[in-house]
Amino acid sequence: MHTSWQLSEQGDRCLRVQFSGELSLDTGLRCTRAARLLREQAPACVRDLVPSFTAVAIHFYPDGSTDQLARLRDYVHHALVDLDAVSDQVAPGALVDIPVCYGGPFGPDLPILAEQLGLSQEHLIELHGSQPQLVFMVGFAPGAPYMGILPEPLNVPRRATPRTVLPKGSVAIANRQTIIYPNESPGGWHLIGRSPVSLFDARRSPAALLAPGDQVRFVPLPHEQFDLWTPA
Repeated sequence: MHTSWQLSEQGDRCLRVQFSGELSLDTGLRCTRAARLLREQAPACVRDLVPSFTAVAIHFYPDGSTDQLARLRDYVHHALVDLDAVSDQVAPGALVDIPVCYGGPFGPDLPILAEQLGLSQEHLIELHGSQPQLVFMVGFAPGAPYMGILPEPLNVPRRATPRTVLPKGSVAIANRQTIIYPNESPGGWHLIGRSPVSLFDARRSPAALLAPGDQVRFVPLPHEQFDLWTPA
């Protein structure tokens, strides 16, 4: 056991580094930094490292030896020995601008949500893009980023009734987080806009545009520019 994280077995092919605390920017940054340090020193048997909101999963191939778990535990402790010394708020990944057409046909929940929160639509949009948002994890669908933390005035639960279909690129918020749906899919978050950016393309390397530890700046895009937008 460590003072700031705990290591446990998850089945016979995974270890989990669990950090204390609930969803927060600090915990998210610790997870993404831990994943980076673990990746830099990973032994050959480690096949994947998956950070989430409060933990990092270390997936590995069993090699049949009796001391593999002991060696993996030593690797984790060695890789994270200096993690507690890092106290800055700098994310380890890239800073990515994502254009968004807010409101109207692109974000039908925007006016309802603004009224519910006692904000103008313009102020809600301003708050949503007021600071870069950390990509905590990628999941739910290939390339779908979970980002935050949103300002407290935008703290709303999920919709009471999910939608069965959301368009590709839908930008939605709930629980002080933002998600972008990379493909047409169901979803239960509040739809405030849509982005023309392609988040996942299997022909691209890497296929996912965003990775845990990246930061996203949301940039308003005029509605008439949606179909005209091209990557810089």
